[in-house]
Amino acid sequence: MYKVRTTKTGSGRTAVQIVRRHKRRTEVIKHLGTAANEQEVKILKDEGYRYIHAQERTLPLYSSKELPQLVAIDKLTISHAYHTFALEFLEHFYCLNGFDQLEHPLLRHLSVLRIVEPVSKIKSIELLEQHFGISYTRNRLYKTLPAIAKLQDQAEKQAVTYAKKYLDFDFSLVFYDMTTMYFESFKEDEFRRCGFSKDNKPNQPQILVALVVNQDGYPISCQLFKGNTFEGHTIIPVILELKKKYDIKTITVVADAAMLSLGNINQLAEHKLHYVVAARMGNLSRNILEGIADELNGQENRYIQRETNYGTLLCDYSKKRASKDKSDRNKQLQRARGYLAQPNQKKKRLKFIKETKQATYELNQKLIEKSEKLDGIKGYYTNLDTSSIKPELIISRYKQLWQIEKSFRIAKSDLLARPIYHRKEESIRAHMVIVFVSLCVAKSIELLSGYSIQQIKHYIWKILDVELQAEDTGQTFSKRMQASGNPLFEWFNKIR
Repeated sequence: MYKVRTTKTGSGRTAVQIVRRHKRRTEVIKHLGTAANEQEVKILKDEGYRYIHAQERTLPLYSSKELPQLVAIDKLTISHAYHTFALEFLEHFYCLNGFDQLEHPLLRHLSVLRIVEPVSKIKSIELLEQHFGISYTRNRLYKTLPAIAKLQDQAEKQAVTYAKKYLDFDFSLVFYDMTTMYFESFKEDEFRRCGFSKDNKPNQPQILVALVVNQDGYPISCQLFKGNTFEGHTIIPVILELKKKYDIKTITVVADAAMLSLGNINQLAEHKLHYVVAARMGNLSRNILEGIADELNGQENRYIQRETNYGTLLCDYSKKRASKDKSDRNKQLQRARGYLAQPNQKKKRLKFIKETKQATYELNQKLIEKSEKLDGIKGYYTNLDTSSIKPELIISRYKQLWQIEKSFRIAKSDLLARPIYHRKEESIRAHMVIVFVSLCVAKSIELLSGYSIQQIKHYIWKILDVELQAEDTGQTFSKRMQASGNPLFEWFNKIR
C-alpha cells in the first residue's frame, strides 16, 4: 500500500514523497517536490493522495489514516464534485515536460488551470479551489508572482530538454515570429508602450512577444520587448541569445517577411547563421518580376533563383495561390471602385487608388498590372547553399512556418494570453512564464495524442470525481464517474 510521507532536506525544506514498504524496505515511488512552508506541504500532500487514489482506485480522495467503515447509502451526501482526472492528466504532462523540476506548486497549478479555463490570477485561485480542491490565498499569489517571473530561463531549458528527448530537436532548424499582447489599460509606462498593434488596439499599450518553436510548433524560447519596439529589431538578439546559451554551431532560422532587412541579413551572415525569409515581391522592379513570371510560366513544381543583396532569391508558382491572389485583388478593386463612385466621400487609403492631384483620385493601373504579374508567385531569400540543398526542400521548410502561427493562435485564443491585466513588469513577465509553460504542455499533448487542445479540454473535463460524506461519521469517500468510451481517458491509461 502506498502512503505519503515527509522528510527534511539538507537545506531545511520539507520533501514530500509517495512511498511503500516492500521486502522490509521503504521504497520511494514518486518524489512530489520540496516545500518551504506548511501551505506548500499541504498542496504537495494533496497531490500525493490524488496520485494514490488514481493508482489504487480504492482510497478516499483526501487523506484518511483509517480504512473506511461500512456506511448506509441514505447517510451519504454529495459534498463536492472535483475535476481530479483533468488535474491528473495535465499534471502528468507537466511533469513529462520536466517542469516539475522547477519545484514551484503555484506555477504548476496556474499553468494547468490556464489550459482548461484561462482567467485572471485572482479568479484562478478561486477556480483551483472549486475544481481541484487546491487552496491559495491572494497574499500568497501576490508574493509568489515575482519568483515565477525569475523562472523563465529554467522553464525554457526544460522545454529544450523535452524537445531534444522526445521531438528529435537539435537546433539545426528553428522558426521565429513575434506578435503583440495588449493591456486592458490606456496608460503607458517604460515597458508597456503603444506601438504597431497586431490586435488592432493602437491606443492601448502593449508588449512584443517573440516566440521560437521547433518544426513541430513546440516552443523553445519566449522573449519580451517593449511595446514600441520595431518587430524587425527583435530577431537578432533572440537568435544570438539562443546561440550563446546553448553553444549552437549550426542553425537555420525561418521567419516571415517582417523580419527582412539588409541589416538583419548581414548580421545573420556575420554570425554564421543560416536563414530562410519570405521575400516582399512587390518591392522588386517590374522588369525583374516580368522575367520571373515568364520563366515560371504558370508551372508548378518549377523553381528559379536570382542572386541579390539579401541572398539567393528562390521563387515558385502555385495555382491555388494564384486563385486566391486574384480573388483578393478583385475584392480590393471592387472596394476601390465603390469609393471612386462617391466623389463627395472622404477617400481612405486603399491599395489600388492613387491621388493624381489634390482631392482627385483614380485607379493605379500600373500597380494593378504589377499585382497581376505576381499572381501565384512566392519568393524566399536564403543564404543556404542551393547547389547542395534542393530549392524545393528550402521552400518546404518555410511552409512549415504555419506551426508557429498555430502556437500563437493557441496562446491567444485557447490560453487567452491577452488582454494582460498586470501593471508591474515582474507580474507581466510572470504571466508570460505561465503562458509559455501552458503552451508547452498543451502542444506536447497535441503532438502525442493527435487531438486538438479544444478536444482535449472537452474530453478530460467530462470526467468528474464525486466526493461523498457520511452524515454520522464525517468520513469522506470518492467515486469517479464512468469514463468508458472516452477516447482520451482510455489513451491516457495506456501510456502512463
